[in-house]
Amino acid sequence: SFTPVADTEVRLWHPAGRPPAETAAWRDRIEELRITQPFKQAHREVYPLTAAEETTGTYSNRFAAHVLRQHQFHALAAIRGWRNVLRLAVDDICPPAVRELPRWGLRAEFWIGPDTAPTLRDGDILPGAGTYARLRTDQVRFYPLDAPGNTAHASGGPYGMRPRDGRAPVPPLPLTEIPELVLSEILRDIDLFVGVSSVGNDPEWSDGGPDGRCRAYWTSYGFAELTGTATTRKALLERIVPRLAIADRCSFEDRFLRVRGRLRTYRIHLGSGNVLISPGDRYLCVVPGGSGPDPGYLPFEGDRMLAVILSKAVLLADDTAITDPTIVSQLG
Repeated sequence: SFTPVADTEVRLWHPAGRPPAETAAWRDRIEELRITQPFKQAHREVYPLTAAEETTGTYSNRFAAHVLRQHQFHALAAIRGWRNVLRLAVDDICPPAVRELPRWGLRAEFWIGPDTAPTLRDGDILPGAGTYARLRTDQVRFYPLDAPGNTAHASGGPYGMRPRDGRAPVPPLPLTEIPELVLSEILRDIDLFVGVSSVGNDPEWSDGGPDGRCRAYWTSYGFAELTGTATTRKALLERIVPRLAIADRCSFEDRFLRVRGRLRTYRIHLGSGNVLISPGDRYLCVVPGGSGPDPGYLPFEGDRMLAVILSKAVLLADDTAITDPTIVSQLG
């Protein structure tokens, strides 16, 4: 045991910037002691600067061009300490989603706008509320904390800095000047926003939504390369699945969990939870229900998609026992 002296400073360890061996040692120790963290810390994802971001210089497009459910995003942003304004179908201006970081003298901006089309359709604007149902994502930028804010029209359009107090516009800061921990945590927040509220992980959006205009996005998102969160999920599943009764029917292929049923073989995407039937990669719509099987000890809480993937794996491994007519009709 360790007994600190009275003036000892205790800090929460963070994997950003730490050697991989040190991170692995922390994770192994947490799991050896069977500690369930109330939030990911030892297993926390990190988001170092990429070559693409070094090229763009002052902004990140890592999470641009996604389609999010507005109210779900808005609620998550508030939980994570971001200030955001719901986009209404009105003649007004709105700031981006903003996270202020006084300790570092910085402000992070996540540029978003309403998902609109030349002609609005049913479902684009929520009845009675006048709010857009969905958002499209754009750049992430950083500014000095006291810099004037950017705004864009509520119905969409480019952002711009238009100071009303006579101050000159302030350029965004180079990403290379943003502390590694700050950049990683801001991008981790945005990965969470996209991963939870994207229409791409909704099996009922396989038709692309209104006019089918999100069909290409839904397909690309639903089977894309794994993000930081999904990569952590895969690493954990690789330790969980061998403990399950269906272990002999499962294997991992790149970004998928492969499940061998009695009728078909299935590939479950480890990011979105979407399912493909092999051979041919035919999409199988399985709407999640319930909390899924109990995987036993987990080193952290809070990953709902983990339960969805495990639930689908158990269901599909015994596909001859499926009675849901919607699923059965797709297996024919």
